[in-house]
Amino acid sequence: MKSLPVIFLGVFFTLAFSWTGVVLIPQQQFGALERQEADDGTMHPAPLSGLATQGLQVYLDLGCVYCHSHQVRRPGFGGDTEWGWGDRQSVARDYINQPVMVLGTMRTGPDLKNVGDRIPDAGWHYTHLYDSRLSHPDSIMPPYRFLFEKRKITGEPHPRALSGLGDQAPPEGYEIVPTRRADALVAFLLSQRLNYDLEEAQREF
Repeated sequence: MKSLPVIFLGVFFTLAFSWTGVVLIPQQQFGALERQEADDGTMHPAPLSGLATQGLQVYLDLGCVYCHSHQVRRPGFGGDTEWGWGDRQSVARDYINQPVMVLGTMRTGPDLKNVGDRIPDAGWHYTHLYDSRLSHPDSIMPPYRFLFEKRKITGEPHPRALSGLGDQAPPEGYEIVPTRRADALVAFLLSQRLNYDLEEAQREF
């Protein structure tokens, strides 16, 4: 019984030290981070649009985080810059506008933190989501055709109907049109850019 106070204090201090290291210190280091003003007066990073924020939820729903990371490593800690995934490392300030962190730990597919700057063509992203093998024949990414609708063309074709589908093209008189979820996901992917400088991130050219 005499050892109970010692055990209690041991457990208390263990939890206290853990909480300090995991919660308090990171909060002091990163909790007050704000957007940084560039020489031209713009603020970085830019906030996510409402549609891009919805796209982040679609990204989570589809489990994209299990195969893609969102963290460009600094030179010397991997080949991220050599592979063209970003001109600089990503830092904590880059994420302050994201309501949910999707850093990821797996790289079955390429890192996506700078994909909006690397591939700014929305049409490419729609086609890639519909069937990734149309752009990369050896891709193992599953097709997300349920994010699209096959519609009969009445009047003018839809301005964002997919093209270049090859043998995946719909029958004549029909078109493949992105749903709202596809629009949101593409908006999120296009928002992922590291084309600005921050004090704590040295750009490598």
